[in-house]
Amino acid sequence: MRTPLTVKHALILVLSAIGLAACGSDMDDLDQYINEVKAKPGGRIDPLPEITPYEVFTYIADAQGMRSPFVPDSPAASSASGGTRPDRDRSREYLENFPLDSLGMVGTLNIGDTMYGLVQTSDGLIHRVTPGNYMGQNDGRITEISESEVVLVEIISDGIGGYIERDAAVGLKD
Repeated sequence: MRTPLTVKHALILVLSAIGLAACGSDMDDLDQYINEVKAKPGGRIDPLPEITPYEVFTYIADAQGMRSPFVPDSPAASSASGGTRPDRDRSREYLENFPLDSLGMVGTLNIGDTMYGLVQTSDGLIHRVTPGNYMGQNDGRITEISESEVVLVEIISDGIGGYIERDAAVGLKD
């Protein structure tokens, strides 16, 4: 069975007829414009610039006694061979699992002649530390405890195969 012609179908049919009527065969204006453009003389094109050949650079530092940039400095070899190194054989302490910026000093505790530092971890637990304990992820050994901070020395890589010591501190939380 055939479906009846709806308004939607009628509208599509009318718009299609108008669209096809606009595509008439009168293209005289377009033909005239194309002929005018073709009649104009073409512009002058500048010649390509002359390309100079690439000159190869030869690195002559070896002949002049200079160090090659692709070989490490000699001090790197000496610092890697000795000096400060982290102790890989010692047992790790619990506070070495936390970065220093996540630890905070919350107070001190004096028992006899010993001053303990009270350090809080990011999970809220408070730990008692003394000089000689380790904390932080860079082999930080506590050297001093005062009422305002815990001072430690970290051993970090110098980037060229050796290690250097760096002072750090964990201050009293506000």
